[in-house]
Amino acid sequence: KMDLQRLMQQAQQMQRKIAKIEEELDATIYEGATGGSEGVSVKVNGKNEIQEITISDELMDKENKEMLQDMLLIACNEALEKAKAERDEKMGAVTQGVKLPGM
Repeated sequence: KMDLQRLMQQAQQMQRKIAKIEEELDATIYEGATGGSEGVSVKVNGKNEIQEITISDELMDKENKEMLQDMLLIACNEALEKAKAERDEKMGAVTQGVKLPGM
């Protein structure tokens, strides 16, 4: 028979580990950038909230509007992808493939 109490303790330990990782991830800043020093940079936190957008002076020109929009999209998506990849990696290490509701 399964030891229900031991199982519950393991579940609580996993919950604590997940909460700690979530806290760390939420506080981590991920950067996406394109165009080097004459481009754009976007920083997001682990909650996928944009924290900062930097646009080089060279791009602040009406003629560059379309390029600037494209660069912002690329930089935002890169930053969000970095945040997601790290979350997946760290959560996967704790849950080891166990699918938890709401994760």
